[in-house]
Formats: sequence, structure tokens, C-alpha cells
Amino acid sequence: MPFAAVPRLLTALALAIALSACSARYQNPVAVGGDDDDAVCQSRGYAQGSPDYVACRKDRDVQRNAATARADRRQRDLGEYMLNNPVRP
Repeated sequence: MPFAAVPRLLTALALAIALSACSARYQNPVAVGGDDDDAVCQSRGYAQGSPDYVACRKDRDVQRNAATARADRRQRDLGEYMLNNPVRP
């Protein structure tokens, strides 16, 4: 590899490392439909502060927490499977 390409390679590597820091493992998944909870509940005709609105927001929160729990459980199960079933060439 020519020495002129080394600075470019190092710059690309530094940029890749810096950009990888932007990702996070524990980002909450987007709620069902991918919309803002407030906008979704108001679009269903619930007035802010009404019991139906509160129930709607609570249901969306429960859905989001269930999605997070499912993702965590799948990740754990995959790790356990990989430990218990190693691939041998």
C-alpha cells in the first residue's frame, strides 16, 4: 500500500469509530405505528387529560415496554444458544 493512502485510511478509520459511538444498544423501539404517542391518541379523538386519553397513552407505553422486553429476551436466548451450540468447523 502506498504511503499516500495511509492518511486517508486512518482518517476513514477515525471517522468510522466516531460515528459508531452514535449508536446505542438500549434505544427504545418505536411504538406501534412509529408515531408520536400524543399525536396518535389525539387522532383517535381523545381529549388530552380525559380517561380515554390516559388509557391510550398507557397502552402505548405497555406496548413499547413489551417490545423492549421481547428484544432483550431474543438477544439473551441467542447468546445462550450460541454458548450451548458452538459451531465446530
